[in-house]
Amino acid sequence: MSFQYKNVYWLWLTVAVILVDQISKQLIVRHLQWFDVMPLLPHFNLVHMKNTGAAFSMMSDASPVLFVLLGVGVSIGILVWLRRHPRDQHLVAVALSLIMGGALGNVIDRVTRGHVVDFVDFYVGSWHFAAFNVADMAISCGAALLVLDMLLDTFRRRTAKAPG
Repeated sequence: MSFQYKNVYWLWLTVAVILVDQISKQLIVRHLQWFDVMPLLPHFNLVHMKNTGAAFSMMSDASPVLFVLLGVGVSIGILVWLRRHPRDQHLVAVALSLIMGGALGNVIDRVTRGHVVDFVDFYVGSWHFAAFNVADMAISCGAALLVLDMLLDTFRRRTAKAPG
């Protein structure tokens, strides 16, 4: 099977996620001090937060090396999948490309800063959702697309087996 039939075509999306993620984080670092808040819209602020852990700052005492190895390992697994599977699985390829872009965007932060820069703050009243960034959004969207693909696959199988 030649290159044009592989999902590696979608790696441009991974690169785009990394670029947008790193540019947005650099803008935050340059224009906001730690813990500064810039209100933009009702229920939406830009903030400058440091995340040394995983999602929602879980495992914040863990070594950044653990998260770097995890991000690189996930990315290698995704590259293997993209290389080996047929190109007609567009939704999965897009999902995995988004996840890999997000994982590598956060890996770059951990390697260069020792932590991840988070800056998106949604809130209602005094309740604030955990701050996050473009890489986190890409990972979340990719995971949602994987779930959607599984649901669509289940639906396709059921309709294919249906009598009539």
